[in-house]
Amino acid sequence: MKKRSPRKTSRKDAQLAEFETRDLGADIRRSRVKPVVIRAKPHPTSILLDADLVDRLREKAAKRGLGYQTMLKVIVREHLDEY
Repeated sequence: MKKRSPRKTSRKDAQLAEFETRDLGADIRRSRVKPVVIRAKPHPTSILLDADLVDRLREKAAKRGLGYQTMLKVIVREHLDEY
């Protein structure tokens, strides 16, 4: 079996290590750059749900600290690819 020689660390690796260990919060605050948040515009829809289904949604949502409509959006997002 051949012995592998230890990898030489290059300057680039040292820079990467420094970047990954450094807290950049102060640098970001000093730059005064505003965060960019891109959100898709919501598309309003209407759906008729049975009262018992809404009640169940309200119960599940309350456990997560959400409203029932938000809970419904979470469920749709999480399970849409299953269909």
